[in-house]
Amino acid sequence: MPQISQLAATYASQIFWLAIIFGLIYFGIGRSMLPKIEATVDARDRKIADDLAAAERARATADATEEAYRTRMAEARADAVKATAEAKAAAARTAEERVKAADDVLAGKAAEAEGRLRAAQADALAGIEDVAAEAAQDIVARISGAHVDRADAVGAVKAALARA
Repeated sequence: MPQISQLAATYASQIFWLAIIFGLIYFGIGRSMLPKIEATVDARDRKIADDLAAAERARATADATEEAYRTRMAEARADAVKATAEAKAAAARTAEERVKAADDVLAGKAAEAEGRLRAAQADALAGIEDVAAEAAQDIVARISGAHVDRADAVGAVKAALARA
């Protein structure tokens, strides 16, 4: 077989050219492309590290802003509770003053009405005494036919009302 006999003669030259091609590829990639790839990887790592640092700073800023917001909200709530309590107290005082003023007005009206009632009662009692005295005079005149003096009839009615 002639192909096999040629193998030994071409084998050495093929290995030589294989070593040259691999060397060119190694040096071509290792010397020219590898530094570019490493620079790209390093730049990417730096970019990721910078982005992570910026994200951490943004998170810290957001945390500080949130804490300030919560503090302001707590202060606002406390102020609102205080204002509500003061408003309730002021409203209670105002209502109490109004009720007291209304009570004073009603007490004055009640005293005035009581005075009028006493006067009306006194007038009514006086009227009752007059009517009772006249009735007593009429009854005595009809039953016994005697005439009773007005002063005697009024005295008898007053004595009877005092006993009752």
